[in-house]
Formats: sequence, C-alpha cells, structure tokens
Amino acid sequence: MQLHQLLTEHRIDCAISAGSKKRLLEKLSELLQHDAPDVDSTAAFQSLFDRERLGSTGVGNGVALPHGRMTGLTKAIGAFAILDEPIDYEAVDNQPVKLVFALLVPEEATEEHLQLLATLAKLFSDEKNREHLLNAKNCDDVYNFLRTFDSGYQQAS
Repeated sequence: MQLHQLLTEHRIDCAISAGSKKRLLEKLSELLQHDAPDVDSTAAFQSLFDRERLGSTGVGNGVALPHGRMTGLTKAIGAFAILDEPIDYEAVDNQPVKLVFALLVPEEATEEHLQLLATLAKLFSDEKNREHLLNAKNCDDVYNFLRTFDSGYQQAS
C-alpha cells in the first residue's frame, strides 16, 4: 500500500495545535477516525499511546511516526499533521517535532506494518522531503507530494 492511499483529505491537518505529546496523540486519534468507520478514536489513542510507552516514536529531524496495531481494523490507515508550533516529543535526537505521520494497522498485519514504517523512514530521512512538507501551502500540496513520492519510490524499489 502506498502512503497517499493511507490518507484522505480529512486525515491531513497542516496546522495542528498540540502543547504536548499526549494531546497530539489524542488529536491524531481523532483525525484517524475520519472516513474510517471501523476506527474508534479512544481505541486508536490507546494503541498509539501503548506503543509510545515502549519507546518514543520521535525518529529525529523534527519527525515523529506514532504507530500501533488495532483489533477490528480492516486495513492500514494513516493521518498526517504539521504542528503549528513544534513540541517536545522525547525524540531520539532531542529535537522538537513538527511533522507527524500516524499509522494504524490491523493486529495481524506485521509485514505490512514493517513495510509502511520503512517507507515512512525513507520519506522523512530526506531533508528535501521534510522541507517540502514543511513548506506546503495547504493539505492538497501534502497529499499531492505524497503521491509523487509514492510514484518515485515504487519505481526505485
């Protein structure tokens, strides 16, 4: 599954406000619920929060990739957010986070989970990609950029 296929226009927020990691996870859980009838925001939050307790998903360079597995989910879904103000996320490089891609996968989708995380790592490891997303004028720009990234990534794989 490609990254842009995980999203809908209602699961992208280009100016999310969250003063803490917990509040951000709550807001991401609400975003994940949009256009996803089998997602309950409380269960989504619990999945993301439980994974976060195992270790921070702040991967560095201002990026966090909160992710989790959910019973009853029929397919992987994602939400993308740009924070209006960076927050402390206990990232591996101790830098505040501004870009966040949240991912939920079905409980049994181990291989897909790992593949999607690898694709996200590839996306966010490139400074040009991070800059492009940070400078997006609107959520359509974000979605279109992810479609373009997916096209290039699929050809390179």
